[in-house]
Amino acid sequence: QVQLVESGGGLVQPGGSLRLSCAASRIIFSRYVMGWYRQAPGKERELVATITSGGNTNYADSVKGRFTISRDNAKNTVYLQMNSLKPEDTAVYYCNARTVVDNWGQGTQVTVSS
Repeated sequence: QVQLVESGGGLVQPGGSLRLSCAASRIIFSRYVMGWYRQAPGKERELVATITSGGNTNYADSVKGRFTISRDNAKNTVYLQMNSLKPEDTAVYYCNARTVVDNWGQGTQVTVSS
């Protein structure tokens, strides 16, 4: 069973930055699309960004120009660099690995508040 463990969340002021990490195991990591999703209270889970095995990226319009997704296949890790954070970025952020099914981590809380 695929295991995904997120880290790096926390409390940050508006305009600040955070870097999320997701360590994957029990998966041939380099083969699969990896992604970050988020879910705010009372809202559905939404796509933040994805990255293919070849490094092609896709972003939600709301984060374009502020967030950067990257991956290190040697470390089986995907990252999300988040800059210029806004209060509306507050959510639980989930790592996703798309194999034959969607695999999810436990989530990490990001709170943007002054």
